[in-house]
This record gives sequence, structure tokens and C-alpha cells, in this order.
Amino acid sequence: MSDHINQFAFQIYPYIALAVFFIGSWARFDRAAYTWRTGSSQMLSDRGMRLGSNLFHVGILAILAGHLVGLLTPHAVYEVFVTAPQKQLLAMVVGGVFGAMCFVGIVILLVRRLFNPRVRATGTRGDAVILMLLFAQLVLGLVSIAISTQHLDGSVMVALGEWAQHIVTFRAGAADFVANVHWVYKAHIFLGMTLFLVAPFTRLVHVWSIPVSYLWRPYQVVRRRQAAWRYGPRSK
Repeated sequence: MSDHINQFAFQIYPYIALAVFFIGSWARFDRAAYTWRTGSSQMLSDRGMRLGSNLFHVGILAILAGHLVGLLTPHAVYEVFVTAPQKQLLAMVVGGVFGAMCFVGIVILLVRRLFNPRVRATGTRGDAVILMLLFAQLVLGLVSIAISTQHLDGSVMVALGEWAQHIVTFRAGAADFVANVHWVYKAHIFLGMTLFLVAPFTRLVHVWSIPVSYLWRPYQVVRRRQAAWRYGPRSK
């Protein structure tokens, strides 16, 4: 990869993708708030939906949290507790477990989206494309775990973290940290930025609406009432 392409892909393109993500999300919420939804198809067919959705969402949320903590925590902060090789090994194990969980979930959802006649007929082409992009991104992530076994010294982990930290702090030189890493890591980063780019225009925008409040919301008590027309009025 030439230096110019590397500089664009990993120094300039991330800012384009993130700018579109934030501004596009704001614009969609402001101008088309009623389209801000997941577009659930569970009512059309419940087969495989619950299992696939739960596995996918639990896996993807854990992976996102791991990426945020792992990439954005400076090396000087965590080296007091763990070394770079230990952190890499931890990331590989945790990422592998939740990645496998997410993989099973997304395969179920993708097969359902592509081959269930009712879901396919009422869905959009964009829904299937997004699932396929997420599937490709997940496969790249799992492959990167296998590649990481070839260098357990933590050097690539540190380089990827420096790249991410330079991007979020608006520093130059971010692309230099990933210039010589394996192409799988580069593809994983580029496709990840692309998902940010397209998110405001797809159902991925609902990532802003994660129902975190459900964790402390009180239970709803629902009582079934007997229909008066069925049993008649009660006698006094």
C-alpha cells in the first residue's frame, strides 16, 4: 500500500467517517425522527429471531466495549496492572468468546433475512447489505485473532492503540502506526470506519438508542382482565 493511500485510509478517512456519523445521525433525528428504529421483523416470523438477536447483540456489545477500552486506554495506564503481551492474550480470549457468540447470532439473522420469504419480502436491500457488512467485519476480527497468535509480544496491539488514540485526540502521524501491520488489521479498521460512515442512513442508527435505562427500570405489573362480554356481568 502506497504512503498516499495509507495516509488517506488511516489519517483522513476516519475523520470523514466520524463526521458523517455524528452529523448524519443528528440530521436524521432532526428531520426524520420516525425512521429512527430497528425495523424489527419479529412479528413476521419469530423462528430463530430470539436466539439470533440475543447472541448477536450480547456479542457485539461486548466486542464494542472491549475495543473502546482496549484501544483508547493508553499503554502507560494499564502497564501498571498487565503487560502488553498479557493484554493481547486477554483480548484474544475475550474477543474469541464473544466473537464466536456474535458469529452464531449473525449467521442465524443473515440466513433468516435472506431465506425467510416473509422477512425478505418486507425488508429492504439495505438491511441485508448491513448484515453482510457486519458479517464481513466480524470475520475479519476473528481472523485477526488467529494472526495475532503469530506475534504475542503485544507490539501490534500497542500500535493499534496508538493509532486509535492519535485519531481521537486529533494528532498527526496516526497512519504511521498501522503502515506495516498485516492487511487483515487494515481491512478491519477500514471496514469499521465504513460502518460508521453508512450508519446514519441505515438501521444501524439505532445504536444511539441502546435501552440502558432498562437495567434500572422497575418491572411493569400486567394483569389480565376477563372480558365482560364473554362471562357476562357479575351478579350482586
